[in-house]
Amino acid sequence: MSTADALAPAPPRPRAGRPAGEALTLDPARPLHLAPLDGGLTAAVVSIAWLRARGDTVRAALEARHLTGDEAAHAAGLRLPGRRYEWLAGRLALKHGVLAHARRHGRRAGRTRDVRVGAVAHGPRAGRPVVNAPVDVGLSHSGDFAVAVCGPRPVGIDLERRRSMPPMLTELLTADDHRAAAHADPDRRRLATMPLPLRWACKEAVLKHYGFGLRVDPREVALHTWRHDHGFTWRPGPGLLHHAPPAGEGPLHGWARCIDGYFLALVWT
Repeated sequence: MSTADALAPAPPRPRAGRPAGEALTLDPARPLHLAPLDGGLTAAVVSIAWLRARGDTVRAALEARHLTGDEAAHAAGLRLPGRRYEWLAGRLALKHGVLAHARRHGRRAGRTRDVRVGAVAHGPRAGRPVVNAPVDVGLSHSGDFAVAVCGPRPVGIDLERRRSMPPMLTELLTADDHRAAAHADPDRRRLATMPLPLRWACKEAVLKHYGFGLRVDPREVALHTWRHDHGFTWRPGPGLLHHAPPAGEGPLHGWARCIDGYFLALVWT
């Protein structure tokens, strides 16, 4: 398989009855994986491990094939090799995700180089990824993977690898466990069993959905329930409501689970 062919995907195939991210897999040996998700979303996973293993020659070929001139110049300025591979994986995930989303919904897809990835420049949402296509996008990196998600309305995604949480963060994430564990609602009780990295991913995904990231205190996202279908709910604190009042675009949905040793959370409207 050539370098170009390795990242030339087939269109994602919808699978009936698979909720949210059930179609997603995280395989470090698989350079690109596309998956249709609930809510009209499309996900793209790029293996950073695969890129690192191929080395600089393959990286340079992928940059030449898929990046715009401005993106290539930015990549050339990244002096740390690890950061350059991670950045490239994120751009590839976003570009392939946008094209797969267009194909899935019957629109002309174009080429990866035609998809320009930018970011909100100023304000509380500075850094939020944006593209020159009629979709909203989200992006997360962790460990060996970059995962992008595309949808018709704002989306939030966070991926976390398995790790020990520092004491202060553990205290923040478990502050309500005693009440949740004793609650009459089984979905509320189940929240007390959610792994700590997944709880953190849920909070970050909510904040990313609004475009704030960690500019807003994660304590403003109070996790409330976690269902057996991996859906989760939360309650916004007054600080989050101040920055992001209800927009009236429909209910928010959350989904969170462990996938192939990682912890993934999605939030969409």
